[in-house]
Amino acid sequence: MSGRCGHEEADGTEAGLLGGVLRTGLDTYANVRPVRLLPGVRTPTIHRPGDIDYVIVRENTEGLYLSRGLGVGTRDACVDQFFVSRAGVDRVARFAFELARTRDGAPADGTRRVTLVDKSNVLRSFALFREVTIEVAVEYPDVELDFRYSDAAAHDLVMTPRHFDVVLTENFVGDLLSDLGAATVGGLGMCPSGNIGAGTSYFEPVHGSAPGIAGRDLANPISQILSAAMLLEHLDAAEAAGRIRRAVESALADGAVQIEPTGCPRGGTRAVTRAVLDHLA
Repeated sequence: MSGRCGHEEADGTEAGLLGGVLRTGLDTYANVRPVRLLPGVRTPTIHRPGDIDYVIVRENTEGLYLSRGLGVGTRDACVDQFFVSRAGVDRVARFAFELARTRDGAPADGTRRVTLVDKSNVLRSFALFREVTIEVAVEYPDVELDFRYSDAAAHDLVMTPRHFDVVLTENFVGDLLSDLGAATVGGLGMCPSGNIGAGTSYFEPVHGSAPGIAGRDLANPISQILSAAMLLEHLDAAEAAGRIRRAVESALADGAVQIEPTGCPRGGTRAVTRAVLDHLA
């Protein structure tokens, strides 16, 4: 388990330990980001609990972010490389299809579905991502494969989220879409994540650091709590993970925990933690 950390470098980029070092250093190739609207949470959209229940599987070690710290340029122009490999796509696509087999399908129709989000109509790197995913999909006839271009996905995840079950995408696009999804379920403080590798995994909230509210008892800790549940589930402690999730859901449903429109919890961080512990007991 980890919290969020990071600081800004002189060139304006962020020197993050988690994304910049651990994900590639530990080869945690699948960034798993559940997006779920829970009872009792008010959002800017018209959707209800049960309408939004999908998981973004974000390739975690390649794509545009592989250029982190490696871009070249002058004061007048800069360039970053976008890298995609057949092996990298193959393993994360298999992860997405295997994950879909463990789920109950999309809320709209119960279909186990992997939606590939790319921009293959513009970039060759994305075209390779699509080609390899289609090859992998042949081995999973019980899971439907469909497609969205990234701009269309940003629209549909807001307008018709009930269609989505597992969303598979590249590193940078997955980063964008997971924040968009968070806005439809109560904010970044509602969303956990896991970084999964063949040998090592770790778990963290999806959001970055927030120095502006540090130490002010304003942060929503639910993302951290649900990340702990993901860790337990990964360790085959499904019963303990389920207890944590049920405690969070019941605390939200009965109003013991209330999320403000700002995404901050009413009463503060400690109050949420106490309420979840009370429901866990």
